[in-house]
Amino acid sequence: MFGDLRRFDSGLDAPFHWLQQWLEQGHPTSTPRGAADIRSLARDSFPAINVGRTDEAVHVYLFVPGVDPSALEISVQGNLLTVSGKRELLEQESASGEAATHYRQERLLGEFRRSISLPEGLDVDRAEARHRHGVCEVVLPKCEELKPRRIDVEAVH
Repeated sequence: MFGDLRRFDSGLDAPFHWLQQWLEQGHPTSTPRGAADIRSLARDSFPAINVGRTDEAVHVYLFVPGVDPSALEISVQGNLLTVSGKRELLEQESASGEAATHYRQERLLGEFRRSISLPEGLDVDRAEARHRHGVCEVVLPKCEELKPRRIDVEAVH
């Protein structure tokens, strides 16, 4: 009954055929050592960043697993926060002391630099950064005049 039906082919999926093949075969973003390179990521996608605010400060969380805190450079110029650094290959040795051979390595390596805009009115001279378990938290206190203030309401009779 359905033997004569053929797959409907409008040709609209042709532009996506190359993408499907590229994803199935893997893309050529490996270094000679077989490790993926940070430069293969979309621009400005490493490290991942979360930004939040409280009444007191703006908090920037940089997700930098495997990056030595001393290899991070964080700066603020105007309202632009810039983080840069380098993630190195971790050499692994076998029990005999020789370097391990990697058949596949997906940890991204290389130098990175990322900038984000910050709101106006931050006291960058009091900024602090703390690194714990691969997450670097940058705390940028708000200037006193931007902090919310409670205004007491006086009852008038």
